[in-house]
Amino acid sequence: MFDIHNHILPGVDDGAKTLEVAVEMARMAVADGIVHMVASPHANDVYSYDRTEHEAALEVLRARLKVEGIPLEVTLGCDFHLSFDNVQDALANPARYVIGATPYLLVELSQFSVPPSVADSMLHLGSAGLRPILTHPERNPILQSEPERILRWIRQGVIMQVTASAITGSWGEKSQRVAMWMLEHRAVHVVASDAHDTKRRVPKLSGAQEVVAKIYGNELANMLVTGNPGAIVRGEALPYFPEPLGGLGQ
Repeated sequence: MFDIHNHILPGVDDGAKTLEVAVEMARMAVADGIVHMVASPHANDVYSYDRTEHEAALEVLRARLKVEGIPLEVTLGCDFHLSFDNVQDALANPARYVIGATPYLLVELSQFSVPPSVADSMLHLGSAGLRPILTHPERNPILQSEPERILRWIRQGVIMQVTASAITGSWGEKSQRVAMWMLEHRAVHVVASDAHDTKRRVPKLSGAQEVVAKIYGNELANMLVTGNPGAIVRGEALPYFPEPLGGLGQ
């Protein structure tokens, strides 16, 4: 499995606090069946994003994983907050925030507002050659009330990533309800952990994979944790990006 959204890179944001915590997160991920993690530090008003410094920190983590004999590949991405300043910088420097050397960009909305300009911002990012992946829309309070917006954005080419623990219910009833609504409407393309630690927000995907497999079958479950995220880290087109069900005219 491939986990394209997590905060395993130590000491850079609200994720792993130390290298030791990051190593233990890696052990947990491998035990769960994950072979590749995309470290995606925040880029927002609280945490600055320095690609060069983060790459250096990633090399330290890779070296430690090799010493520990942990068979996990780790690459760099970014949890990109959708703000005016960030979008302008990404348009000027499209390679700064992406997953590895791919065109894929993890995009996070504010928890307090969903501005009307979201669609335009996504289109502008696309015009710069980027492929936006909207992270955890099922946890956004506004989208929980208006999930049909998600379908409209998919039709504009936006990829949807749902949190594994939302599918299993650990994020609460509202997030789980919207996550299952998205699955029902063919509006989930990737499941990722958004892991931050080894206690509460852990790097595991297998539980969500099992839930999806039980309801929708193994083919879709494997596509969401292996097929699509594997294509993303390789910079390939998604093998699964269906027309969503419903929401026409929204």
